Amino acid sequence: MIKIASVKFAIPKGSLEEATFKLLENSWTKVNRKSRTYRVYLDDSEIKVKMLRPQEIPNLVADGLYDVGITGKDWINETKSDVELLVDLEYGKIKLVIAMPDNYRYKSLDDMILDYSKKKKVLRISSEYLTNASKFIKSCKSYKKRYGSKDPMIVTPWLRVGTNKNVQIHLSFGATEAKPPDDVDAIMDVTETGTTLQQNGLKITDVVMESSAHLIANKKSLKDKKKREKIFDIVTLIKGAVQGRKYLHLYMNIRKSNLKKLLNDIPSLKKPTISPLSEEGWYGVNTVILKSDFHKLIPKLRKIAQGLVVHEPRQILELEEIKRDEEN
Repeated sequence: MIKIASVKFAIPKGSLEEATFKLLENSWTKVNRKSRTYRVYLDDSEIKVKMLRPQEIPNLVADGLYDVGITGKDWINETKSDVELLVDLEYGKIKLVIAMPDNYRYKSLDDMILDYSKKKKVLRISSEYLTNASKFIKSCKSYKKRYGSKDPMIVTPWLRVGTNKNVQIHLSFGATEAKPPDDVDAIMDVTETGTTLQQNGLKITDVVMESSAHLIANKKSLKDKKKREKIFDIVTLIKGAVQGRKYLHLYMNIRKSNLKKLLNDIPSLKKPTISPLSEEGWYGVNTVILKSDFHKLIPKLRKIAQGLVVHEPRQILELEEIKRDEEN
């Protein structure tokens, strides 16, 4: 029997924090955090949890300082971290976009690069995402045509790298949407709805990538026989909580005469559970359905069922989908 090893788990502080704690609370029985500390305690002493900035988590997991972590896919991409993506947690959904003043005539960053290069104007772009910004700029046709394989100049308070001074990426420390047009010409930033950008007089011209929170793991930790078992436990519980948000558990009483009609109409995760009640001619029906199907069912259930109990499950555990190495 393999002895389970402790696993270090990094979770994000900031914009993903509230949704992450809700996920943890649906995955474990107890989740405790002392005020003004960064340590989080689960009812599993073999999981050591600490809160960190999401920007830091990909590299810390890749370097093995943490075995698993939760962070945005945008930061995994930005840091180029060599980690294993385990579960899309389906929250923290954002888009990484290019935005510029809405009175500019450009329809894309590519158009802007072409026009600025013709006029020999320095193009300045502000972003927290220096790697993604450089990669996206270099992918533009106008940039390739005008500047070849040169790297845009990345400008921070402590260094300048890149050979192309005509296209500059300035590191933003926040409030990126406030910078155009006085400080920079365009920005690369994240948005959920685009409302904040619109309120600051900006329009979205390019969508660079879409992102959501992901559970990630260190690749060496996954190969460690002791840690792997605990990581599989974490995956199972968290994946169950993610699935649980999508379903409803229904319980109802129904006459025998309406049972066949109900079973023909009602969807289910697998098959409904049917139990005879103590009163002759009545049955209890248990089933799990997608939340999106619930409103369609109400008119039918009102006509044929007597009473309806609705629960929102904490978890839907799809245990058969978790593949384990059974060599030991």
